[in-house]
Amino acid sequence: MKAGILYSGGKDSSLMAVILNRMGLKVELVTLNFGIYPSWKPAFESASLLGFKHRVMDAEYKTLEKAVKIIKEDGFPNNGINLIHKAALELLAEEYVIIGDGTRRDDKIPKIQSSEIRSFEDRKQVEYINLKGFGYRTIDRLSSNLFEFKKEKSSLENNSDYEIEVRCLLDQIHGKGTSHSIFPLHYQTRVMGWKK
Repeated sequence: MKAGILYSGGKDSSLMAVILNRMGLKVELVTLNFGIYPSWKPAFESASLLGFKHRVMDAEYKTLEKAVKIIKEDGFPNNGINLIHKAALELLAEEYVIIGDGTRRDDKIPKIQSSEIRSFEDRKQVEYINLKGFGYRTIDRLSSNLFEFKKEKSSLENNSDYEIEVRCLLDQIHGKGTSHSIFPLHYQTRVMGWKK
């Protein structure tokens, strides 16, 4: 059976890929792209280093526009990123019966409620699997045993999260640097291969 994993190239989504692969599923790592910036490249590199099939799935530009509008109005990214994540799950449900991602218990965004997950699974007749039962320390420990990874200040060159194209469109529409006032400085962990 085939599983589609929303993939950023980070340790969380990489761990989910390993778990589902070890369960005997044929895993495809999927990175969404809205056509604003080739943000999928770091994820492609990480997937290749791990030996997983990677694909870029085109997402609707209007979803990105709507998310950017929400983020600008709110002054923070949570609701807009959640909107994109839910749209991403819907998109994957068109092709996969098993869908996964690396969201964990202590993530601030994306965050989907249990009732929303149940509704999504029932409506689309899919299984949705994430790391909600795991906290940061557990994921860090498990990932450290499996992967080589590096932690860097998040940038266009090392990040395949939804945030990258959101930042690009925010700056295009509202002026260069607008995204810096909305997205806090943070660090990105990217998988660079298997632990030797």
